Amino acid sequence: MAANAFLLIAGFLIVLLIAAKLLSNLLVCFIDGTPLPVLRRVEGVLWRFAGIGRDEMRWHGYLTALLLFNALGLIFLTAILMLQADLPLNPRHFPGMSWDLALNTAVSFVTNTNWQSYSGESAVSYFSQMAGLTVQNFLSAATGIAVAFALIRALCRRSVQTLGNAWADLTRITLWLLLPLSVIIALFFISQGVIQNFHDYQTIITPEGVQQVLPMGPVASQEAIKLLGTNGGGFFGANSAHPFENPTALTNFVQMLAIFLIPAALCFAFGRCAGNPGQGRALLAAMTIVFVAAAVAVMWSETHGNPAFAGMGIDSTFNMEGKESRFGILATGLFVAVTTAASCGAVNSMHDSLTPLGGLVPLWLMQIGEVIFGGVGAGFYGMMLFVFLAVFIAGLMIGRTPEYLSKKIEVREMKLTALAILVTPALVLGGTALAMMTEAGRGAMLNPGAHGFSEVLYALSSASNNNGSAFAGLSTNTPFWNLLLAFCMLAGRFVVIALVMMLAGSLVSKTIRTAGAGTLPTTGPLFTGLLIAAILLIGALTFVPALALGPVAEFLDLLK
Repeated sequence: MAANAFLLIAGFLIVLLIAAKLLSNLLVCFIDGTPLPVLRRVEGVLWRFAGIGRDEMRWHGYLTALLLFNALGLIFLTAILMLQADLPLNPRHFPGMSWDLALNTAVSFVTNTNWQSYSGESAVSYFSQMAGLTVQNFLSAATGIAVAFALIRALCRRSVQTLGNAWADLTRITLWLLLPLSVIIALFFISQGVIQNFHDYQTIITPEGVQQVLPMGPVASQEAIKLLGTNGGGFFGANSAHPFENPTALTNFVQMLAIFLIPAALCFAFGRCAGNPGQGRALLAAMTIVFVAAAVAVMWSETHGNPAFAGMGIDSTFNMEGKESRFGILATGLFVAVTTAASCGAVNSMHDSLTPLGGLVPLWLMQIGEVIFGGVGAGFYGMMLFVFLAVFIAGLMIGRTPEYLSKKIEVREMKLTALAILVTPALVLGGTALAMMTEAGRGAMLNPGAHGFSEVLYALSSASNNNGSAFAGLSTNTPFWNLLLAFCMLAGRFVVIALVMMLAGSLVSKTIRTAGAGTLPTTGPLFTGLLIAAILLIGALTFVPALALGPVAEFLDLLK
């Protein structure tokens, strides 16, 4: 079993790093603002048609463009979901969503969270899935990548004020990066059995003689971008555990690769833009070490299962509850670590059925800010916040001014970094406290005790950190929960983006300093270890008390 786990993780990482390295070449062109030769004329026509200027923007202009762009998407998507009964491509005649559910869902997809308080096959029309949810999957992913581009430019440019053109970045990312890759992945999924049609639901008779209704729809197209854009919203309620979304072990492997592809490629691209590939490799090393440890922990916990099974005469303690037999424990455990590390939220198993320690791992991966690969763009700029923190700590230790890429990290930058890091913990812990203090919050809990608390903590962690997965066992389709989670998703996304853009604006104008003998190298194992320590320290200090009341208490209860 250990050998199989090693081969699975190693094979996954090798294929991932090769693919990400190749993709980084394209990202470097986008970051540099250099249009691809074959697309130069096409882009010129697009800019004229859309009225996009060629001038670059300062941080506040770039941020304003992103906020306006996403605000329009929020309004448009909310309207589609509330009016879907009167819109085409609705063969099941689904009614429009209530205002609170429509708002929650729209916020969820605009913030790249894709939290779902509904089951797609019983609540959402084909038109809403395609024109609403799928489109927003592209646009929310493009927003996160654009912010990452702006931050990379801020670190690599010298004594300027501009960070690029937001409209050009969004267009290039959507049309030349996300769309072609999504088409390729969707075609592969179709070849493996993922459905893509506009048929009405099919009624069949099973071999047991039972009548069953099979949902249909344009699944493959949404599936591709939900994974590539680390959105995570499933066409069906079962998400990637559904055989129409994830039919084979091969599609399961490709789905995990798609989730990590762009976050890993951004690290390689950053190193090349900085003129030192070691900078990107240092980030990748830190991410990979923490990820491997998390994946191993989930696999170990699920293979050891529940010790009570041994006393029941059961020949194995493996915890297969809530898992698909076509994937098994190891592939499922790897998927759990991938989706919660990468702020994706797609699931191929029921996370509520994980063992207490197995459930603690995805909880913690979300709570540290989704920086282990993380969402597309969001993972990179989230990790850079911890980089600045690590550099600051190192500067205090050696008594020198903190520097990164030869730019001084001063008081203003550290204030913005601290605020950005503290946003999501405040939302998670404050939201959990509010839910447990109110009858409307507690009334949604279907399980008592430590496990019920874990479900509440998981929901707030998932929403605030824009993951979107859930423990289940929580009836969140109520006005209280829809509005609470919507607020957490909005604040966790756009407050952090605003602070990162302010940070980028501060960094881009700084002059490059010559590295001296006292400058801490940020490419070696020492800095990588310091970066990991900073991540672990913040995560431990912030969430250990809450985790002790949830999964830790549940684990100790299991040992009785």
